[in-house]
Amino acid sequence: MLTHNIVDELADVADSALVQLVYVSSLTLSSRLRASIFDEVEAHARKYNEQHGITGILCYGNNHFLQCIEGKKSHILALQKRIFSDNRHKDIKVLLLQPIEQRIFLDWRMRLLFLERWLWSPATKEQAAQLAPYLPFAPHNWTPEHTEEFLKVIKTFETPPHVKAAGITFNALGNMFNHIAAPHQAFLIIQGFLAVLLCIGLYILNY
Repeated sequence: MLTHNIVDELADVADSALVQLVYVSSLTLSSRLRASIFDEVEAHARKYNEQHGITGILCYGNNHFLQCIEGKKSHILALQKRIFSDNRHKDIKVLLLQPIEQRIFLDWRMRLLFLERWLWSPATKEQAAQLAPYLPFAPHNWTPEHTEEFLKVIKTFETPPHVKAAGITFNALGNMFNHIAAPHQAFLIIQGFLAVLLCIGLYILNY
């Protein structure tokens, strides 16, 4: 579905009717290098959506966003224009656009999901086993049916997939290092000490 046809697709839908829009996009390179990008997006979405009665969920993984937004047609169209003109992401594609009888997502406490296994706590990994068919996260090629199944799965979560540490910044390299180093801290310290001894030994042998 072409993004510029959204208004035409909803031409026969009343402005006050409930509408669901699901789109995917990719972060630009400059956005990937900003650790604060997710905090900015989340804070802005919370404020705007609460003011305009919009609910939904935002998912991120593998440098891709998938967002489902639900609300009155007039509000969804206004938000869609803002989102699609945002230069922090690119390759925007609409996966679902349809009138709905009732909202799937009623509560923005589950508004941001990180679909990166190496960021999850053990409890999250156990709960999110149902996500296996959707990982690694590559939603641009999903069919409408696959997208709807994904939304049904994440709606059942008691708590959203989240990273282990509170207040962590979502810098990919930093998180990856933390993920690898934290569980093996003692091993890395020992290996580092042995490496230093090896260097000293080689130095003594050569001089």
